[in-house]
Amino acid sequence: MPRVSAAFFVTGGLFVLIGMFGGMWMGMNEDFRLMPVHAHLNLVGWVTMALYGGFYALTAKTYSKRLAWTNYALSTLGVIVMIPLLAVFLLTQNKALAPFMGLGELITAASLVTFLISGFRELFRRRENVSAAADVDPVRLAAE
Repeated sequence: MPRVSAAFFVTGGLFVLIGMFGGMWMGMNEDFRLMPVHAHLNLVGWVTMALYGGFYALTAKTYSKRLAWTNYALSTLGVIVMIPLLAVFLLTQNKALAPFMGLGELITAASLVTFLISGFRELFRRRENVSAAADVDPVRLAAE
Protein backbone atom coordinates (compact mmCIF):
# COMPACT_ATOMS: atom_id res chain seq x y z
CA MET A 1 0.00 0.00 0.00
CA PRO A 2 1.38 3.44 -0.85
CA ARG A 3 2.30 5.67 2.06
CA VAL A 4 -0.28 8.26 0.97
CA SER A 5 -3.03 5.62 1.21
CA ALA A 6 -1.90 4.69 4.71
CA ALA A 7 -1.86 8.40 5.64
CA PHE A 8 -5.45 8.80 4.42
CA PHE A 9 -6.60 5.74 6.39
CA VAL A 10 -4.76 6.64 9.61
CA THR A 11 -5.88 10.27 9.54
CA GLY A 12 -9.43 9.24 8.66
CA GLY A 13 -9.35 6.73 11.51
CA LEU A 14 -8.31 9.46 13.95
CA PHE A 15 -11.10 11.71 12.69
CA VAL A 16 -13.74 8.99 13.07
CA LEU A 17 -12.47 8.21 16.56
CA ILE A 18 -13.00 11.86 17.50
CA GLY A 19 -16.43 11.69 15.84
CA MET A 20 -17.33 8.56 17.81
CA PHE A 21 -16.29 10.11 21.12
CA GLY A 22 -18.29 13.21 20.20
CA GLY A 23 -21.32 11.05 19.45
CA MET A 24 -20.93 9.22 22.76
CA TRP A 25 -20.64 12.54 24.60
CA MET A 26 -23.81 13.83 22.94
CA GLY A 27 -25.68 10.67 23.86
CA MET A 28 -24.52 10.63 27.47
CA ASN A 29 -25.44 14.29 27.92
CA GLU A 30 -28.57 14.18 25.78
CA ASP A 31 -27.27 17.30 24.05
CA PHE A 32 -27.42 16.92 20.29
CA ARG A 33 -26.57 20.47 19.23
CA LEU A 34 -23.33 19.22 17.70
CA MET A 35 -24.94 16.48 15.61
CA PRO A 36 -23.93 18.24 12.33
CA VAL A 37 -20.31 18.27 13.55
CA HIS A 38 -20.51 14.55 14.29
CA ALA A 39 -22.01 13.86 10.85
CA HIS A 40 -19.49 16.03 8.97
CA LEU A 41 -16.55 14.59 10.87
CA ASN A 42 -17.62 11.03 10.15
CA LEU A 43 -18.46 11.67 6.50
CA VAL A 44 -15.75 14.10 5.41
CA GLY A 45 -13.17 13.02 7.98
CA TRP A 46 -13.59 9.25 7.71
CA VAL A 47 -15.58 8.08 4.71
CA THR A 48 -14.12 10.52 2.20
CA MET A 49 -10.57 10.03 3.47
CA ALA A 50 -10.98 6.24 3.31
CA LEU A 51 -12.31 6.42 -0.25
CA TYR A 52 -9.38 8.59 -1.29
CA GLY A 53 -6.95 6.19 0.39
CA GLY A 54 -8.55 3.22 -1.33
CA PHE A 55 -8.36 4.91 -4.72
CA TYR A 56 -4.65 5.65 -4.35
CA ALA A 57 -4.02 2.09 -3.14
CA LEU A 58 -5.79 0.70 -6.21
CA THR A 59 -3.83 2.99 -8.54
CA ALA A 60 -0.50 2.54 -6.73
CA LYS A 61 1.49 2.03 -9.93
CA THR A 62 0.04 4.93 -11.89
CA TYR A 63 -1.09 7.75 -9.59
CA SER A 64 0.67 11.12 -9.37
CA LYS A 65 2.39 11.35 -5.98
CA ARG A 66 2.26 15.14 -6.09
CA LEU A 67 -1.52 15.15 -6.69
CA ALA A 68 -2.12 12.43 -4.09
CA TRP A 69 -0.20 14.24 -1.35
CA THR A 70 -1.83 17.55 -2.31
CA ASN A 71 -5.19 15.78 -2.03
CA TYR A 72 -4.19 14.47 1.40
CA ALA A 73 -2.99 17.86 2.65
CA LEU A 74 -6.09 19.70 1.45
CA SER A 75 -8.44 17.03 2.84
CA THR A 76 -6.78 17.07 6.24
CA LEU A 77 -6.57 20.85 6.40
CA GLY A 78 -10.20 21.18 5.30
CA VAL A 79 -11.40 19.00 8.18
CA ILE A 80 -9.13 20.72 10.69
CA VAL A 81 -10.43 24.16 9.68
CA MET A 82 -14.10 23.34 9.04
CA ILE A 83 -15.07 21.04 11.91
CA PRO A 84 -13.99 23.11 14.96
CA LEU A 85 -15.45 26.28 13.43
CA LEU A 86 -18.73 24.49 12.77
CA ALA A 87 -18.80 23.35 16.41
CA VAL A 88 -18.17 26.86 17.74
CA PHE A 89 -20.75 28.30 15.35
CA LEU A 90 -23.42 25.82 16.46
CA LEU A 91 -22.74 26.48 20.13
CA THR A 92 -22.54 30.29 19.89
CA GLN A 93 -24.57 31.13 16.76
CA ASN A 94 -21.88 33.73 16.02
CA LYS A 95 -22.50 34.63 12.37
CA ALA A 96 -19.09 36.31 12.15
CA LEU A 97 -17.63 32.78 11.90
CA ALA A 98 -19.40 32.07 8.60
CA PRO A 99 -16.62 33.34 6.32
CA PHE A 100 -14.05 31.26 8.17
CA MET A 101 -16.27 28.16 7.94
CA GLY A 102 -16.56 28.95 4.25
CA LEU A 103 -12.77 28.83 4.01
CA GLY A 104 -12.78 25.30 5.43
CA GLU A 105 -15.49 24.33 2.98
CA LEU A 106 -13.48 25.78 0.06
CA ILE A 107 -10.38 23.87 1.14
CA THR A 108 -12.45 20.67 1.33
CA ALA A 109 -13.92 21.37 -2.11
CA ALA A 110 -10.40 21.97 -3.46
CA SER A 111 -9.41 18.54 -2.11
CA LEU A 112 -12.28 17.00 -4.06
CA VAL A 113 -11.24 18.83 -7.23
CA THR A 114 -7.70 17.53 -6.72
CA PHE A 115 -9.08 14.02 -6.31
CA LEU A 116 -11.16 14.40 -9.47
CA ILE A 117 -8.05 15.44 -11.40
CA SER A 118 -6.37 12.25 -10.15
CA GLY A 119 -9.44 10.25 -11.12
CA PHE A 120 -9.56 11.70 -14.62
CA ARG A 121 -5.83 11.06 -15.05
CA GLU A 122 -6.48 7.41 -14.22
CA LEU A 123 -9.58 7.22 -16.40
CA PHE A 124 -7.83 8.58 -19.48
CA ARG A 125 -4.29 7.26 -19.02
CA ARG A 126 -2.80 5.09 -21.74
CA ARG A 127 -3.25 1.39 -20.95
CA GLU A 128 -0.95 -1.47 -21.85
CA ASN A 129 -2.17 -3.86 -24.52
CA VAL A 130 -4.23 -6.49 -22.69
CA SER A 131 -5.03 -8.59 -25.77
CA ALA A 132 -2.31 -11.09 -24.82
CA ALA A 133 -4.33 -12.02 -21.72
CA ALA A 134 -7.41 -12.52 -23.90
CA ASP A 135 -5.52 -15.15 -25.91
CA VAL A 136 -5.17 -17.44 -22.88
CA ASP A 137 -7.22 -20.65 -23.20
CA PRO A 138 -9.27 -21.01 -19.96
CA VAL A 139 -9.72 -24.78 -20.55
CA ARG A 140 -5.97 -25.28 -20.73
CA LEU A 141 -5.48 -23.17 -17.59
CA ALA A 142 -8.03 -25.28 -15.69
CA ALA A 143 -6.22 -28.48 -16.71
CA GLU A 144 -2.85 -27.22 -15.45
